[in-house]
Amino acid sequence: MTEPKQRPTEPCPPDGQEAVAILESARACVDPGLRAALESLPGSMRRIALYHFGWEHADGTPAAGNPGKAIRPALVLTAAAALGGQPARSASLRAAAAVELVHNFTLLHDDVMDRDTTRRHRPTAWTVFGDADAILAGDALQALALGLLAEDPHPASAAAAARLAACVMELCAGQHTDTDMERRAPGEVTLGEVLTMAEAKTGALLGCACAMGALYAGVAEEDVEAMDAFGRQAGLAFQLIDDVIGIWGDPVRTGKPAGADLVARKKSLPVVAALASGTPAAAELAELYRVPYREGDLERTALAVERAGGRDWAQVQAADRMARAMQELARAVPEPEAAGGLLALAEFVTRRSN
Repeated sequence: MTEPKQRPTEPCPPDGQEAVAILESARACVDPGLRAALESLPGSMRRIALYHFGWEHADGTPAAGNPGKAIRPALVLTAAAALGGQPARSASLRAAAAVELVHNFTLLHDDVMDRDTTRRHRPTAWTVFGDADAILAGDALQALALGLLAEDPHPASAAAAARLAACVMELCAGQHTDTDMERRAPGEVTLGEVLTMAEAKTGALLGCACAMGALYAGVAEEDVEAMDAFGRQAGLAFQLIDDVIGIWGDPVRTGKPAGADLVARKKSLPVVAALASGTPAAAELAELYRVPYREGDLERTALAVERAGGRDWAQVQAADRMARAMQELARAVPEPEAAGGLLALAEFVTRRSN
C-alpha cells in the first residue's frame, strides 16, 4: 500500500450530522429514479419490490416505510462529487440507483437463504409472498440495475455496468462461501476465510459504489482503484460492526431479534475470532455451536463469544480497517475538504449502533 499524499482531517461532527445530511440528500435524489424503475416491473414483481422498499403494504396500498439508509448510492454520488464536482454527481444518479437496486437484490435473496423474518422493522418479503416470489423479485431488481446503466448515455456507463456485473459475481461467490461455512464444524473455519468472505459479501459492493462514482468523474484508473479499495476497507469495517450489532444490538433499534446470528449458529466474524482464540471460552463456544440452538442458550453463547475476545477483536479490527480506508481515500482525494463527505459516510457506518 502506498503512503497517502495527505491524510484527510476529520470533518464529521461527533453526532454524524454531516453524514446524515449526505444520506438524506442521496435518498431524496435517488428515490424518484428508483420508484420509476420499480414501476416498470411486471405487476407481480412490482408489488413485491415496492413492499420490500417500504413504499407499499402487503395488500398494495401506499406506505410511508423505511427503504434503508441509502449508504451505497450516497457513496456513488459523494465519490463523483469529490473527484469531479457537482456535474459528475448529477450525472451519476442512474449509477447510484443501480447500486441500490443491486443491494436490495442481495437483501431479498439473503433473507430467504438466512430465513430472516424481519427487516427494517417489518416482515421480510419471503415471509409475506413466499420464497419463490421473493427470489424472482430480487432477480428482477438486478436486471433493472443493469438496464439502467445500459440505457445511460454517459460515456462511463459501459465501464460501470461491467464493474457492477463483476461485483455481483463476487457477491454471489461470497454468499456461496458463507453458506458453505455454515455446514462446516466450528473448528474448520479460519479467520482468513471469513474475512475474505466478508470482503466479497459487503466490501465489494461498497467498493464498487465508490469506484462507479470515480468512473463518472472521469478520473484515472489508479484513482478508480483507490476508491474501490477505500470502499472495500470501509465495507469490512462496516461488516465487523454489523456482526457485533447482530449479537449485542438492541432489537428496538435494529429491527431484528437480538442474537439471531447466534441462534442460527452463523460463523460471523466475532464468533470465528472467538473460536480461534484458544481460550477456555472458545472451547465452550465450540461445544455450543456443535449442536442446534436450545432455548435459553442465547445469553450463555453471547457471553462465551465475549469472554473469548470476539467482541474486542471485531472492534479493534474495525478501527484498523477504517485507518486503511482513510489511507486509500487520501491516495485518490488528497484534499481534506473534498474528501470530507466520503470520510463522514465511512465513519457513520462504523460508529452506528443499528
